[in-house]
Amino acid sequence: MSPITSRRGLLFGTAAVSAGALLTACTSNEAKDDGPAANERPASGDTPGKHVTIGFAGPQADHGWLNAINDNAESRAKKYADVTLEITEGSNDTAQQIGQIETLINKKVDVLVVLPADGKALTQVGLKAMRAGIPVVNLDRVFDSAQAYRCWIGGDNYGMGLNAGHYIGEKLKDQPDARVIELAGLDNLELTKQRTQGFDDALKNYPNITKVARQAAEFTVESGQAKMAQLLQAQPRFDALWNHDDDQGVGALRAIEQAGRDDFLMVGGAGALSAFQAIERDDGVLKATVLYPPTMAASAIDLARALGQGKGVGGLAEFEIPASLTLYSAVVDKTNVDRYMPTGFR
Repeated sequence: MSPITSRRGLLFGTAAVSAGALLTACTSNEAKDDGPAANERPASGDTPGKHVTIGFAGPQADHGWLNAINDNAESRAKKYADVTLEITEGSNDTAQQIGQIETLINKKVDVLVVLPADGKALTQVGLKAMRAGIPVVNLDRVFDSAQAYRCWIGGDNYGMGLNAGHYIGEKLKDQPDARVIELAGLDNLELTKQRTQGFDDALKNYPNITKVARQAAEFTVESGQAKMAQLLQAQPRFDALWNHDDDQGVGALRAIEQAGRDDFLMVGGAGALSAFQAIERDDGVLKATVLYPPTMAASAIDLARALGQGKGVGGLAEFEIPASLTLYSAVVDKTNVDRYMPTGFR
């Protein structure tokens, strides 16, 4: 997930207009087959164009969200008869990922899509690609230099916290002395700090609400269960919980069930299929989750194809694609979960 919340470039609305809505008309082709998530929607509505070879490099898919990133990229590319996707084996080793990207540069792919394991460490190879005349779509984790990419697309960590806080705030605004707790992700990541900051800023709008506890987990089921158990033991009464990540939320829900607690509402984060299903069943504490959509990888393929074909974004007046697209962190609850169910990651 992104270590930054981009404030560079073009922002639409609170964070950004859905990239999928903008990109529908930026590229053209007939769909070849169906795929997951955003790929349930038509990729575009006109005819094929110039053939484009897209190189894709991402980290190791050791998390449900990262696996969904790869799936979205591959499935989106398959929809285009005029796209060839050269995808590397994911790696969290920066030296290995740099080598993989250099191989794609040497193959002279038309466009690169890169989700770096470490944005700072991979900046130089992004610069190398751009200097070689290969435009780079920087996916989510941003390079240190804007010269290392043509376009950045990613999620809004601050917006996740902000929207989670407002959702909880509206649910509790009429309750005197309301108490909330937070189950965060890894505290050494900037993205975790931004999510917490957004959450805290939203709660400032609700003077009746106090955040009484916060624990940092590690984006894993095991850590979610352990840290949630500690929170439950330390806090005998609270009214709402925000959990930063739906994967660690699986563990948190186990701890909640084991403790026999059902006296509060829970909001998750990211958009896992298991969270959507629990929200739809509405038989537990989980009532909503705030998206950090892995469909951004599908949109990154659309952007790469548009770059390779010299096209802009449908719905905008400019001839070129934007320099930056920040995706909106929508809140999914029982009222709209059916719409988002196909985008849930496993």
